[in-house]
Amino acid sequence: MSRTTPDPALNTAVAASAEPATRIPIALAEGDGIGPEITAAVRRILEAAGAPLAYEPIVIGERAYLAGCPHGVPDEAWSAIRRCRVLLKGPITTPQGGGYKSVNVTLRKALGLFANVRPCASLPGASGARAGIDLTVIRENEEDLYAGIEHRQTPETVQCLKLVTRAGCERIIRYAFAYARAHNRRKITCMTKDNIMKMTDGLFHRIFDAVAAEHPEIATEHQIIDIGAARLATRPQAYDVIVTMNLYGDILSDIAAEVSGSVGTAGSANIGAQAAMFEAVHGSAPDIAGKGIANPSGLLMAAVQMLVHLGCAREASLIHNAWLRTLEEGIHTADLGASGAVGTQAFADAVAKRLGEEPQSRPPVLYRADARPALPEVAEPRPEPRTRAGIDVFLHFVGSPEMLAERIRSLAPHPPLTMITNRGVKVWPDGHPETLCTDHWRCRFLAGEREEPSFAELHALVGRLAEAGLEVIKTEGLYRFAGRAGFSAGQGA
Repeated sequence: MSRTTPDPALNTAVAASAEPATRIPIALAEGDGIGPEITAAVRRILEAAGAPLAYEPIVIGERAYLAGCPHGVPDEAWSAIRRCRVLLKGPITTPQGGGYKSVNVTLRKALGLFANVRPCASLPGASGARAGIDLTVIRENEEDLYAGIEHRQTPETVQCLKLVTRAGCERIIRYAFAYARAHNRRKITCMTKDNIMKMTDGLFHRIFDAVAAEHPEIATEHQIIDIGAARLATRPQAYDVIVTMNLYGDILSDIAAEVSGSVGTAGSANIGAQAAMFEAVHGSAPDIAGKGIANPSGLLMAAVQMLVHLGCAREASLIHNAWLRTLEEGIHTADLGASGAVGTQAFADAVAKRLGEEPQSRPPVLYRADARPALPEVAEPRPEPRTRAGIDVFLHFVGSPEMLAERIRSLAPHPPLTMITNRGVKVWPDGHPETLCTDHWRCRFLAGEREEPSFAELHALVGRLAEAGLEVIKTEGLYRFAGRAGFSAGQGA
């Protein structure tokens, strides 16, 4: 729920909407499964509220997949999204089997939708909902483990690369502070796991601290993600705005939505510099498609976020308050309980009927016309001296660490072999016999601090390993930045 200054226009009763002089074009994808039903219900409410929208329907998702589009977004859909720059999207079904890319991930990355914004507030009438929750999770949307770079490297081992950039961290963190200012929020909590992932998560935490120092008017704190998630589940009222990385934000926002009422009522905004996408958090629920019982609330709350983004604060507030009032009166779809349950369209009619009413159990939602956060500007990277320090060579090998070390050292490598790890744990030298070893080994060849091996030397080293019958599956260059190691030590080293 937005904590914003009241808009004087909202003090007037809802009047019959005159035809707007101009309508705002948006691309509209009804989606799959229950998508067409809940999209129709949301349009019914938007039109009743007088939202000045012009819809450009597009087809993405399952129908596009089955028509031969492997990523689920045909060219004509891309064109419409680029023209409108705003997409309201119903839930999408990804066909079973390999070869199909996620439409959501494709849209987020291709359109540069770096910020995922998920408000969560206590839901009136929902069984098990905690009272007093009013928070927003702001999640980085493009990087981290969701970069989707995975490889099977040996019969026993697969990897997923976690990519984190300074620009990506700074952009989402600055957006979180801009959001807090635009919505009159008082505190921002950063959550990472930088006690373990000191470089990737550590970068996010350091940038958060630097940006926080520029905003003394906003209270800030940092929490380790595991205890933060536990506290969010047990003490959600203690949080205001949470900013975090991609995977953590995905999990935290579902926790927040569930403790506040139901994931099925949560809406989501995906914001970029050139476009924005608004969607329900839940899936396409094909098992109940066509039965007229689906809950349109998630997509409706996404549409409210869209209206705020478009500057339609009056219509956003009218709809949000009418929705809250409807739930207060015990009118809801079956997923929120059997008592008082109505169908999808009947629920939409009930919300439309209550436009102009306000909730009685809490203050009304009052969005400002200027509640759209300013997009952040990210500083240019600062030059930093970088020197080559060595190389990590990953090998597929079956045997003991001592056997592997002996084979490598017999080659008299330069730079020298300094460490072997297995699953990140140092196993040579001075390993422990209890450590489980698989067929995936990291061999570190590290020069002295005053040396800088050439790329040709490192390339030749890898070639000698291969010529000796060792199976090289991957390499990683090791660098020092301004004299500091840009690589982690092995666990136990």
